[in-house]
Amino acid sequence: MHSLPSPPPPALRQAIAQAGGWLAFDAFMALALYAPGWGYYSGERRKFGQMPQSGSDFVTAPELSPHFGRALARQVAQAMAATGTRELWEFGAGSGELAHQLLSALKAQDVELRRYVIVDLSGSLIERQRERLAEFSDRVQWVQSLPEVLEAVVVGNELLDAMPVQLLVRQGGRWHERGVACTDSALHWQDRPTDLRPPVEVAGTHDYLTEVHAQAQAWMRTLAKRLQRGAVFLIDYGFPEAEYYHPQRHMGTVMCHQGHRADPDPLAQVGEKDITAHVDFTGIALAGQDAGLHVLGYTSQAHFLMNCGLLEGMQEAPLSERVMLQKLIHEHEMGELFKVIGFAADTPACPYDGWQAIGFEAGDRSHTL
Repeated sequence: MHSLPSPPPPALRQAIAQAGGWLAFDAFMALALYAPGWGYYSGERRKFGQMPQSGSDFVTAPELSPHFGRALARQVAQAMAATGTRELWEFGAGSGELAHQLLSALKAQDVELRRYVIVDLSGSLIERQRERLAEFSDRVQWVQSLPEVLEAVVVGNELLDAMPVQLLVRQGGRWHERGVACTDSALHWQDRPTDLRPPVEVAGTHDYLTEVHAQAQAWMRTLAKRLQRGAVFLIDYGFPEAEYYHPQRHMGTVMCHQGHRADPDPLAQVGEKDITAHVDFTGIALAGQDAGLHVLGYTSQAHFLMNCGLLEGMQEAPLSERVMLQKLIHEHEMGELFKVIGFAADTPACPYDGWQAIGFEAGDRSHTL
């Protein structure tokens, strides 16, 4: 027996009505994920974990293995030394597991860390982070926004994929922006003609659905303008522009996650599941570069983690530990799908002097951006 789909939240129906009956997808996605009281990330549901039996919806790399954070910590330590910074900022800290791994590893390396700052919008996740990081409470702080001037190393794991995107659809050779309407308490797609276009021309006239990433790129520009000293490392799934907007990638990348299952319908069970889109790393690179950052490198997660010493000492590790490690670097798991992009501040206060980030020493793919 099939259960009936849950009706959209009243606040969402009201938002659509106030917008004139049509809500652009980026506005819909922002509400579905972050609206206070009913958005996915404001809810109490356990989002991160390895098994669906735990009530979680998906797993991130830090939940798979503590060696993820330990490897990243080597890159963070090098970047802090190269830029003379003593703060580490994490955007979207999830369960707090990555923060715990980084703090533990940096302590073991005797790295001087003045404070670890978490920027997160989810009250329920912040409470979970506080519990996980209780032993480091003297140096961890939570904030809701960026300061005007930032001097720090910044990390973000699976941050950009949760930033709202606009949907573009080409039908009959004409481009439309796809939005959400509501009829008889049911959500449905509605397309409107638009002058908005993908950043590169998509060859052909066939029907084509894709995303544009104005909010992620705006966030990158803001971060770049405020980072006066330091570096940035962002880890996520995505592609360079030429691959992202390839003519054969005609169904877009928006995907939902619930109970360790993926589905392509963001209009169902709104507020009860995660909504993501792959990252256009060329757009992120250009946004950072145009705002004054130096691109340190771009590579696969596998290359980055191995460059940072992920496999050191693994011969003596238990089999279960080595199996989880393989998930981080195997090309059919996270190793190839996930990418890492790095930036360094290049300002009068901290001019970039050519230091080479260890995470990109082998396998750098910056030429593909």
